[in-house]
Amino acid sequence: MKPRQLLTALMVLPISLFAQRREQGMSHPADTASHQKAILDSTSVPVITHHTITVHGETITYTATTGYLYMRDEDGKLKSRIFFIAYTQDGEDPSVRPVTFTFNGGPGSSSVWLHMGAVGPERVALDEKGIAPAPPYHLVTNQNTWLDQTDLVFIDPVSTGYSRPAPGENASEFHGYNEDIQSVGDFIRLWVTKYARWSSPKFILGESYGTTRAAGLSGFLQSRYSMYLNGIVLVSSVLNFETIDFTQGNEWPYVFFLPTYATTAWYYKKLSPEMEAKTVQEVASQAEEFAGGAYATALLQGGNLDSSDKLSIAQRMHDLTSLPLDYILKSNLRVPDHRFFKMLLSSEGKLIGRYDSRFSGNDLDDVGEYPRYDPSDVNLSGVFVATFNDYVRRELGFKTDLNYESLADVGPWDYKNVENRFLDVSGTMHQAMIQNPYLHVWVVCGYFDLATPFFNAEYVVSHMQLKPEQRQHLQITYYEAGHMVYISKSTIEKLHGDAVKFYGSILHP
Repeated sequence: MKPRQLLTALMVLPISLFAQRREQGMSHPADTASHQKAILDSTSVPVITHHTITVHGETITYTATTGYLYMRDEDGKLKSRIFFIAYTQDGEDPSVRPVTFTFNGGPGSSSVWLHMGAVGPERVALDEKGIAPAPPYHLVTNQNTWLDQTDLVFIDPVSTGYSRPAPGENASEFHGYNEDIQSVGDFIRLWVTKYARWSSPKFILGESYGTTRAAGLSGFLQSRYSMYLNGIVLVSSVLNFETIDFTQGNEWPYVFFLPTYATTAWYYKKLSPEMEAKTVQEVASQAEEFAGGAYATALLQGGNLDSSDKLSIAQRMHDLTSLPLDYILKSNLRVPDHRFFKMLLSSEGKLIGRYDSRFSGNDLDDVGEYPRYDPSDVNLSGVFVATFNDYVRRELGFKTDLNYESLADVGPWDYKNVENRFLDVSGTMHQAMIQNPYLHVWVVCGYFDLATPFFNAEYVVSHMQLKPEQRQHLQITYYEAGHMVYISKSTIEKLHGDAVKFYGSILHP
């Protein structure tokens, strides 16, 4: 697989894009004889445990349910086993207590990142900036858990986490946009039915490709099961893949990534003293004005752009990004993300992170076009996976010999529903908002996210053609953070505070 393909194949949470892959055509671990024994050794019914935590002086008692839902077709044939962990606050009336279904993206990512980093009752221990310590790792009580607002159900889609297809079922049946939406949607319907939560207010929280899934589910749950949601939270969103896919002839990603190039250069103090004196919000605003105006116009002219205009545009790009003027001109004003990762700190022999551009590290060489790894990814993958594997066994009592697939190989992901087109689910979510006028949407953006840039989210929202009353039900908040907006102390506190406002505005208007 080419390095560029590695960077574009997954729109995921920080999990190693560069991990060793299974070759296409190999059977899924759940389908092999050696792993069938592991499945038999696994916990066959959900494990129930009881817990108490103190959050900001308030004591919360809750029940954790850890295990599988067995997914069957209409004839009762077992299709898959989907692993979940549910936290429900004790002493609350389930008929009015909200419940939030939570997952990450990938496609191919488990839910470990939002679970152990953002909203679950326990959280990986990081420093105030979000840097992982040396191993061994440990957990701390999450003072910003969303359990004070809602019950939580963390879902691992088929092939991720401990979720597997049933014996004899082909994993590819679950690896595609339509297939994934149906599988996760069926799980939500069954969980709500099994645990008697049809009358509960319902929310979905997704991150990265999980936002794609969330938007798709908003339509699927309404049309298939007449299940109407109260709210959707989209963290680091990608609803229209045309805005982020650097492919020949597609000019839009250059436009939408440029403002994040500018905020990143500002962070590393690469800009002029005048620009460095501005706030990150002011830098972002100036860059957006240029990117969406003169720069977009120049790109749309293609080869018809006048040479003097080209030089003027290149100079402004240099002012905003600090990239060498000659380099910008030789790139024909088009600097894809992988080149930016390598070029910004090339004089220091470093590359920057994709998921969070505030992280940097040494590469194997200083001249290649493609980074060999993502410094923001490797900072976190070890601590999340290690602590989860200990936590699920030691504290939740779930016993299995299966490997927890934090990032599963689900390629090739099937997009046959949009063959010869870019996937765009913003229309699905808009239709859901039309049919359900009580549906609220919250979009969360990081200023240093070079996987799903904030300008992409703004563009998609502004082009959904929402009527004024619908636009009042959609909000965007910004964080001085990357793709995982919750890893630092200040941003996770802000995220929780914004969540309190979001749930409160819907449930207690």
